[in-house]
Amino acid sequence: MLGKLLRKTPIAWLQVKREKTRLLVALSGIAFADILMFFQLGLMAAAFDAATSIHYRLRGDLFLLNALSDNMQTIKPFSRSRLFQISEANGVASINTLYTGIATWRNPDNRTSWQVQAYAFNPSHPALDIPDASPQFNKLKLLNYALYDRTARPTLGNVGSQLQHAPVLSAQLNDRQIQIAGLFALGVSFASDGNLLMSDSSFLRVFPNRQPDQIDIGLVSLAADASLEQVQARLRAILPNDVLVLTKQELIDREKAYWGQNRPIGVIFGFGTIVGFLVGTVIVYQILYSDVSDHLPEYATLKAMGYSDRYLVGVVLQEAFILAILGFIPGFAISLGLYGLIAQATLLPVHMTLNRTTLVLMMTLVMCVVSGAIAMRKLQAADPADIF
Repeated sequence: MLGKLLRKTPIAWLQVKREKTRLLVALSGIAFADILMFFQLGLMAAAFDAATSIHYRLRGDLFLLNALSDNMQTIKPFSRSRLFQISEANGVASINTLYTGIATWRNPDNRTSWQVQAYAFNPSHPALDIPDASPQFNKLKLLNYALYDRTARPTLGNVGSQLQHAPVLSAQLNDRQIQIAGLFALGVSFASDGNLLMSDSSFLRVFPNRQPDQIDIGLVSLAADASLEQVQARLRAILPNDVLVLTKQELIDREKAYWGQNRPIGVIFGFGTIVGFLVGTVIVYQILYSDVSDHLPEYATLKAMGYSDRYLVGVVLQEAFILAILGFIPGFAISLGLYGLIAQATLLPVHMTLNRTTLVLMMTLVMCVVSGAIAMRKLQAADPADIF
């Protein structure tokens, strides 16, 4: 497409490549703007992915949640009796429970304290589907035994290597002794430095203020022939308004909405993306405006020869399009490397996606076209009689 455009209108390409220094400055500015947008969007997506990683692993079709709960880290419990109310409802095959809470983990090496997210359930009836943890759930049947997230931040201690030399590792959680009996992978988030899996019995010992009949998430599995929408409506009719009945996607969307709308994360990263867009727009505008100003006599000559304003405006917009494509390429390449460095340093799930690549490319094109549209006002106002 670009080659066809250049063959039809070589003036735009010749204008762009004529001033090598100016071209380099323009491409550097566009690449910088793209990197800034990729950086902000990538971190925001990583925050959402980290916050919802546990949601995708929940076993069930519908989920009960306290209506006052905002997100997984500040979740509020509700009475287990709500599950008993729906256990015989038409379409419900089974029910399950999940406990969760933020606990204080003490690094076994240097005794420093860190925040971890603990998840607990009945090991004989697991509430989570984590491939590398599932074969080890039997270990959780022993009181005070837990599994440790191998992707936790290194500040929590070198647990993985220590487990290679011993079947279990003693550690402290909420100032209580626990035994780490295995490893799994889930991933850290902005709210916690790591994760632990344990039985509900061990959880209630580590969190002595929690009552057994106060659960955090109720998991409902439906019969094979049941309609998700119909059963959801049926359960909502049975239960009072203090409990929400959500599908997995609704639960995930609720979590993302909390971090995107109610916390500074969404505002900060969104604002950073806008700043990147504006920076790129200003840089491209200055380049194109300077180019139009420097070649105003030549443009006036073309107008005197009969070329319309529409044609000349098209040349400027084509320059903007060319700059957008050429500037996007290094911006994308550098962002790929930057994502790798960020993922390694923060252990957050930062990775490039096709949707984000397309979005930034579209924003780059819009950024350059808008800049060209502003810059061409000087061109449209040019009168050959005034110039010569």
